[in-house]
Amino acid sequence: MDKPLKTPPPYPIASVDHALRAATVLQMEGGATVSQIAERLGVARSTAHRILAMLVYRDFAVQDDDRLYRAGPVLELAAHSQSLVSRLRTAALPHLRRVVDLLDETTNLTVRTGDTTRFIASVECRQALRVGSREGMVFPAHRTTAGLLLLADLSDEELEEVYDIEHYRDRPADRPDLGRLRTELKRLRSNGFVVNKERSERGLTAVGVPVRDRDGTALAGLSVSMPSVRYDARRLQSLVRALNNTARAVEKDLAEGR
Repeated sequence: MDKPLKTPPPYPIASVDHALRAATVLQMEGGATVSQIAERLGVARSTAHRILAMLVYRDFAVQDDDRLYRAGPVLELAAHSQSLVSRLRTAALPHLRRVVDLLDETTNLTVRTGDTTRFIASVECRQALRVGSREGMVFPAHRTTAGLLLLADLSDEELEEVYDIEHYRDRPADRPDLGRLRTELKRLRSNGFVVNKERSERGLTAVGVPVRDRDGTALAGLSVSMPSVRYDARRLQSLVRALNNTARAVEKDLAEGR
């Protein structure tokens, strides 16, 4: 079995994790208040204030006159508040929470950039044994549920460009077998959904569907993730139906600018 792509450090430092997650929020969403950061991190307002003050000191954040914190010079690739990623996340979050209420499994929204995917929203379920938030994490596209969905939307020529052999000259082992990948993506296009059994992380199974724009282009992948021991193939149709209904609701709100 493949080694998991994301292994938590043996001695995690909560304060560092909080600071990195706060920086991710500012980069992806354009800005946040102290109270919003405190709520997202699950910490006291005073703790969130200290985290943001350190980010400002190190130029990872700046504070506006209206006391809103935004990405600083170090995060110069920060998303504008009206960027596609920000609008996707805003439109999707209420629906992700409803999926969690319905299925009681962690739900994610993921976008692709080149040969990688990034989780832009993640809502954890309440079960003791659960898949934790992947928000802000980056994985190889061909190893993730959403990545496969989004790669399946590409033409053969576009896929060749994404996996141009020259890009992998120094890391050839990271380049997937394009013949096998094309065969898999063809099947995924026919199915309209993906079942990812421990492909990205050991012990994790995910099911996903695409979120599309008005012209039918896949913008993101919507997925539900669970411990593999809890996945039941007999529930697949109901999982896909719930995800498809949610994807259509996200698309509607995105089109209406909500």
